[in-house]
Amino acid sequence: MAAVLITGASRGIGAAAARAFARAGYELLLVARSSADFQRLVEQLAAEGATVYSTCLDLSDAAAISPAIQELCQRGGSPDVVINNAGAAYTGSLAAMPLERWQWLMQLNLTSVFQVCQAVLPMLRERGQGLVINVSSHAARNAFPDWGAYCTSKAALNAFSRCLATEERSHGIRVSTITLGAVNTPLWDSESVDSSFDRHAMLDANRAAEALLYIAQQPATQVVEDLTLMPAAGVL
Repeated sequence: MAAVLITGASRGIGAAAARAFARAGYELLLVARSSADFQRLVEQLAAEGATVYSTCLDLSDAAAISPAIQELCQRGGSPDVVINNAGAAYTGSLAAMPLERWQWLMQLNLTSVFQVCQAVLPMLRERGQGLVINVSSHAARNAFPDWGAYCTSKAALNAFSRCLATEERSHGIRVSTITLGAVNTPLWDSESVDSSFDRHAMLDANRAAEALLYIAQQPATQVVEDLTLMPAAGVL
């Protein structure tokens, strides 16, 4: 049975991906901060017959990431697919942004991805195969007022993904990004984020999850380097 490791699995795209991959027969290795939502999801998926291993991990805690990921993989085995989905938003002008907020956002959206990859790469290299999918944003390619830190983190994530793909290709490891327009998820409920516009025009988290599964189901002889999914209404 193939296995998928998903970060940020408690809500939004991560939870939808967990359900989609479970329906496709994958064993699940789920990572999220401790929450009632996460516990309910794990229990629900297990009750529906999925094989689920989970760990509560705050990805803003850099020192905790490698030990937690390694312990999870010791219980659930080496993943075939790694989906770096966890992330956050914080808005405000670059001129006035507190350094601690900048560093927090970079840790969650960029550095934690690097750390998760470092934790799993030895396992993937040993098997000579594997797929890493990094969840990015159209903000990586555009500039939006007050979203400078977020745009920067996602642009850096795209560069990281391309470099990782180049370095790991000889080890049989493929790397993809999925670039998403606005998705109706709890990210828009963040304290500093303006979500006063119509969220019904946004992408649905379940459709994003289906796109992740599509990328994962490509044969090992090919790779979707980047899949871009935008709302039909355009940039919101």
